[in-house]
Amino acid sequence: MPPAQHTTAKNRALASTGWYKICRSLWHALKDLSLLRKYSLLCLFLKRVMSVCTRKGTSDSEIEAACKTETSRKKTPTLELSSATQLPESTNCLACSEDGRYLSLGHSQGLSVWCASSLICVAEWLQDRLEITFTQMTRMAETTYLLGTVDDMGVARVFAYHCEGIHLLCVINIMENINKRSICLTFELSEGGDYGAASIGCNSALWLEVFHFPTEAWLKELKMALSQKQDPNSSGDVDVKWSPATVVIKVKPPKIPAGTALDGPLEVLQMTDLLTHCLALDVDTSNSHQWEELSFNTDAGITKETNESPRRCTHHFLLPCGQFPVDGKAKSQPAGLPVAVCVWWSGSHNLLQYLLKKAPKNKPADVEPMTDVLWPNAKEILCSAVSRCTRYIALGLDDALVCVWDRQSGSPLSVVLVSETDSAFFRMQFVDYWLSAEDSQTFTAAKVHLLVLCKSGAIHTVTTGRGTQTCTMQHTERPKESRDLPTVTASVPFLPSLSLVMQRNGKMFLQDVISKTTVCFLIPPTSHLIATPCNPVYALNTREQTLFIKGDQDPSCSASSKEGSQSQLFIFCFGESEIIKQYIVSLPDSPRQQKTLSCVTLEETCNLYLQQRALFVDERNKAVRQTWKQLQDTAVIVQQRHSRAAAS
Repeated sequence: MPPAQHTTAKNRALASTGWYKICRSLWHALKDLSLLRKYSLLCLFLKRVMSVCTRKGTSDSEIEAACKTETSRKKTPTLELSSATQLPESTNCLACSEDGRYLSLGHSQGLSVWCASSLICVAEWLQDRLEITFTQMTRMAETTYLLGTVDDMGVARVFAYHCEGIHLLCVINIMENINKRSICLTFELSEGGDYGAASIGCNSALWLEVFHFPTEAWLKELKMALSQKQDPNSSGDVDVKWSPATVVIKVKPPKIPAGTALDGPLEVLQMTDLLTHCLALDVDTSNSHQWEELSFNTDAGITKETNESPRRCTHHFLLPCGQFPVDGKAKSQPAGLPVAVCVWWSGSHNLLQYLLKKAPKNKPADVEPMTDVLWPNAKEILCSAVSRCTRYIALGLDDALVCVWDRQSGSPLSVVLVSETDSAFFRMQFVDYWLSAEDSQTFTAAKVHLLVLCKSGAIHTVTTGRGTQTCTMQHTERPKESRDLPTVTASVPFLPSLSLVMQRNGKMFLQDVISKTTVCFLIPPTSHLIATPCNPVYALNTREQTLFIKGDQDPSCSASSKEGSQSQLFIFCFGESEIIKQYIVSLPDSPRQQKTLSCVTLEETCNLYLQQRALFVDERNKAVRQTWKQLQDTAVIVQQRHSRAAAS
């Protein structure tokens, strides 16, 4: 074939797949740019498309779909990178304080605190052969912050940042005996730093320890340490004996005491026996799952490991909310101080609640605490979330059920069937991080919005409330390819209708939950990629409306200097973008500063519950009529199916 005819055949083949039309439309869409800028953008576009098209077995339809995807991406706005700075070596975790003033960074040499506005390191705590893998930061006083960390050896520590210095206050799990080494799996500080909860494992055993931190004593000791350091007569080494943290409760997986009779009639059981009965059902269910696994595993080693696998726990701190008299001492507590912690164990149907009260001095520390409230559920709990005011507790159950409990009334707000086709729930969160003060103190029908993530990658939204009709909607469908699976789907507090989505392929964008449209893409520089997209290192500054995220050098780019190849901290300022300004709302005060309604006596709680019931009589009757109509329609459909089956 002559060269001219060969070139014409190639052009016809290119046009047949839609490439030529797409490239031509893209070229004309960039008419306002210079010729060199047009050429560079078109080359970048073709490079991305060819990376998809060069896979073995890619059809023309897939090639055209890839071209259309890239073209639609060009139409979606892009949020420009505000700034970037170099990170310490092997930065593993990142956290931001609630007031947005400071960043906490955990890396291979220890811990650093940065100023969030200037991105200047203001304090460091360094130690050789120590790698921090988790960090959290909360404000303890006006200029004092508490930091909780976990290192790669499973040791949890509590630090204080005060007057440009980091002080180690206590170690949560000190390893005194190497044969009984305890490992901290999760560690969380309550807002304000009054309490901390650590999930600790040791030799196939697992338990949850809740600590009370002496914040007032620590503040005095920090001031004393600062005065000693500033004393010209001191040697420079400040040795302060910090006040110890005390264990409030130690919760273990529920076990049935030996000799407990649970075979009798349920009517004759006492309250304590009833709690034991409900816990026994969880233990029996857990054992039944284990026996099912044992029947398929004949290897003795696998059998032993399966039978002794510990039950993981999930916990949430709870603020005073005016529920049943277990919160009777809530009025004596400072505003915003947690009064309880709720816990559920893997394989369990029950959500357990424990009061955060000091244990009696004459009571042994290893005595199992008594459950104050038990929230029973029909199915196994898979995930959970608590609203920002902690009034509502959402539980993702097996068989695609979502149960929302209202702590103020002590009853379920709603039980919703989300989907019958999707896989099991993976994670859930409240879209609204707060409720207004009117919703928490008056008897209005407050709506609750939930974001439910499935293991398949599908995302659903649930809207419910007392006296309102529950609405479920599929936000995104299950991705066709595993690289498009979302690894992070986080609701942004100051963007209530938008969610931040990060995918396994490294793409990052803001998506409108209501219209299901992509608002804008967040793209790093061409020389860098989002670090570890399966588990990205990022932090949201809600006060400054900024996203901080770690980026690594792109290996496909040309090699640069050692400093240029280190990780970078990328900063995206949402408040500066005209695209996002229309979605931004102002944040209310922290729940620690809001007044909450609490009921001391059973009579006050019952009156509150009856007032709520009286206000929503019409809505409740309407919901009952709708439910009966649905039942009648379902009965007709079932009868028709039986009739057709009998006729055939």
